[in-house]
Amino acid sequence: MWVLIYIFSYSVSPAATNDRAEWRLLPTVVFQEFSSEERCKAAKSKIEATLKEAGDKLKSGLDDLKRAGAADPAQIIIAYDVECLPK
Repeated sequence: MWVLIYIFSYSVSPAATNDRAEWRLLPTVVFQEFSSEERCKAAKSKIEATLKEAGDKLKSGLDDLKRAGAADPAQIIIAYDVECLPK
């Protein structure tokens, strides 16, 4: 048995919102069991590809906002990790 652990976290700079509190990480953690290492690794690859594609779209959108003077990509932190581990 294998377990896929997926952690996704993001934080928005207080300067970019009406909330003037400190940076806050907002994590999401997901666990999913797989019957084989191959199935786990296939799911991991799909998640990583999807996150890369979403990140590329987000960066492009933020760059457009930066050019318009409305936002800065440095105001957002996004982090993730996807691992397959034996149970």
